[in-house]
Amino acid sequence: MDAADLDHRARTQSGCIPPHLVSRLLELGRTEEVEFWAGHGEWFCAQEWARLIGEQGRHTEALQILAVYLDTGWWTAVRTTAELLETWGRADEAIGLARARMEVGHPQALEFCARLLARHGHRDEALTLLLPHIDDWFLAAAVVDVAEGTGRDDEVAGLLAARIPADHRCDTPWCCPGLDADAAIGFLPTIRERQGCLGEAVALLRTRDSTAVNGRDQLADLLARHDRIGELYDYAETEHLGYAVQRLAELLEERGDVEGAITVYRKACDTSVRRGNATVQLAHLMARHGRGDEAIEVVRTLADQPGGAEDWILHLFCTLCTDQGRPEDGLAYLDTLKERRGEEEWDPFWIRLPLMAACDRVDEAIAQVRAHPEDGTSYAAPHIAELLAGAGRIEEAVAALRPHASTNSHELAAYLIDLDRINDAVAVLQQATVRPPKPSAAAWSANPPF
Repeated sequence: MDAADLDHRARTQSGCIPPHLVSRLLELGRTEEVEFWAGHGEWFCAQEWARLIGEQGRHTEALQILAVYLDTGWWTAVRTTAELLETWGRADEAIGLARARMEVGHPQALEFCARLLARHGHRDEALTLLLPHIDDWFLAAAVVDVAEGTGRDDEVAGLLAARIPADHRCDTPWCCPGLDADAAIGFLPTIRERQGCLGEAVALLRTRDSTAVNGRDQLADLLARHDRIGELYDYAETEHLGYAVQRLAELLEERGDVEGAITVYRKACDTSVRRGNATVQLAHLMARHGRGDEAIEVVRTLADQPGGAEDWILHLFCTLCTDQGRPEDGLAYLDTLKERRGEEEWDPFWIRLPLMAACDRVDEAIAQVRAHPEDGTSYAAPHIAELLAGAGRIEEAVAALRPHASTNSHELAAYLIDLDRINDAVAVLQQATVRPPKPSAAAWSANPPF
């Protein structure tokens, strides 16, 4: 086995048995298949099989399974092995394994090893390892976490504060080398918060260009953690992306104030630049609390607005109709849209298929698919197969996917597994691989490509 090939297949989940199908095999009791392929180059089988037999106390066997992958030097195998050793109470061995990779300069090993050391009573050593690398954004996050409980928060805070110049803020990601001021402002409040300096933490975050990362807002989360609900209400009024509204509504729902959460979302539906997101969150909130019919009306109102009938909104609307036992209402709405728009493209068209299935109109749905101009495309095939499989016609689902096996290998393999045709499924998966590109001979450049 080759580390680069293993890494490519694991990252792309191509040419291999992916995690969800490994789980499916185990659900069906096909443990012997997972064990076999664990020893024949299927990483996700090996990972899960090692975990399972490790839980049974068969640690030596588990390590033997992973050894062939570990011997390639592949970091994912190193990390997985170390994590298993840690869960078995063998932290010193885990640290030794991670330290060996760190010492030869593996880029991901330093953070992993430092966090491992910190979890097992060596926080000061871990922090000492990390501090020289505080200008690396990912390692700076580890520095802040590992520093907790070391008594060195002020030292770390000083290093971060030194990276926040009073007279300059970066306007591009490549403006200044190392940790930019905005990132430092994001890390420093975490230290001030655990030091009890909440006012300073809040003030720092208010100076940041944006406190929203990956769909969460750092300032909103801080205010919610410390029950500063009045400030959170005020912040939700001005935070235009709607993440503060979402956190406020979540907090109210956690407290049992569902009406308050609904009110917050309704207001955001009228004012936020992301009103579609607020409406969807409101609909999900209503559905969670047994108010599905109201949720349907909320989404219908959004869809009726100019430009509101986007595919993702229509999909939610039709899903809610199905969940509430009202698939006919979903179909009627789609029919109205079709009359207004003319011929349906595939994206809005496939949304009607589950609704027709819920009305026991599978054959009619299939006939409509066959008459659609995009029938026979690789992206239409999974929807057709799902329709057939839902009616218990799995062999027909397999037949629908066969011509498009290379682009729908996971879906086809799943149905083959359900038919107990495991070898066929594995063959389909292993054939559907895209080889990693060969390294370019061109010189590496630090300049961005755009």
